[in-house]
Amino acid sequence: MERNTTWPPLPGNRSSCSRDNVLKTVVFPVLYSFLFLLGMTLNGVAVWVFFRIPSRSHFIIYLKNIVVADVIMTFTFPFKVLSDSNMASTGLRIFVCRVSSVLFYLTMYISILFFGLISIDRCRKTLKPFRGTNSTRLARRKLLSGGMWTFLLILCLPNVILTSKIPTSHYFKCSELKTAAGLFWHEVVNYVCQVIFWGNLVTVVICYTLITKELYKSYTRTMAHSTGGPISRAPSGRSTRNANQSKRQMNANVFLVLAVFFVCFVPFHFARVPYTLSQTRGVLFDCELKLFFFQLKESTLFLSSLNSLLDPLIYFFLCKSFRMTLFKTLKLSPGTCSWLTGRGSDTDTGSTPPRDSSDCT
Repeated sequence: MERNTTWPPLPGNRSSCSRDNVLKTVVFPVLYSFLFLLGMTLNGVAVWVFFRIPSRSHFIIYLKNIVVADVIMTFTFPFKVLSDSNMASTGLRIFVCRVSSVLFYLTMYISILFFGLISIDRCRKTLKPFRGTNSTRLARRKLLSGGMWTFLLILCLPNVILTSKIPTSHYFKCSELKTAAGLFWHEVVNYVCQVIFWGNLVTVVICYTLITKELYKSYTRTMAHSTGGPISRAPSGRSTRNANQSKRQMNANVFLVLAVFFVCFVPFHFARVPYTLSQTRGVLFDCELKLFFFQLKESTLFLSSLNSLLDPLIYFFLCKSFRMTLFKTLKLSPGTCSWLTGRGSDTDTGSTPPRDSSDCT
């Protein structure tokens, strides 16, 4: 579950398969540096805002857990920057293998699990928009969240403990620090993580298929109602068109979760399959192909890291409580950015709440 980092070979014995090219040692460190600065800023604001919002819905509980995961993931970026750019000491490289990389993947799969739960919650709110919640259900969601963190922590802890060998050279792979039991456990964890991803991918696809069908039914009913009524007065017609446009925009915001999931997590897990094969069945792959799959894996891994930067978009567009608290803190009007969120004003209370649950319910 750690990044399989290869350090450059000893001078005078440099292999043509060395991964130390401009992409690894310059491009990605620069990108991760920007990602760290932006991620800490946005997630710092998100943490500050969410501390002021009570956990009164399943959605808010899930979002708060994702915020924590994103902050931890963001803290691992500087260590990756130093190790990939070959500026880290041996001790820091050992720390990256034992702790930092394990935390990175831990938080990635925490986010994947909560994306699955959010998809189920959004599906429930779309199909049954008026079903409420209570303190018992909220307590169960908190216990579920704690259980998921505990499960993954227990799963990952042996990767830290069993990565205990002392490197014999300044240049080493993370796998060389693992004991025999550590290598076995690493393989077990990889299988479990694959099950987590593919299970949540199926969940997300099913939920958003149901959401799409329901929103399409709602759209056709709205269109039939608007075209069947009187259209003699232009102001009324213009008002109806504006309302329909806002509603479609709010409905479209629901698919932000789907978009972030597919952009951040799907490419990496598809690229991981051939990359793992190139590492475990090396005789079937020449040097060029191994290097290509490594670069593909690193590129898609960066997309996974981008999740820590894109998640605040979900908080802003799908959570009215988050927007209102943020605007209040910044002393902005509640209607600020209404052209983006699809709401005339976040303080409107005279209309039925939309099914995209932008009230964070």
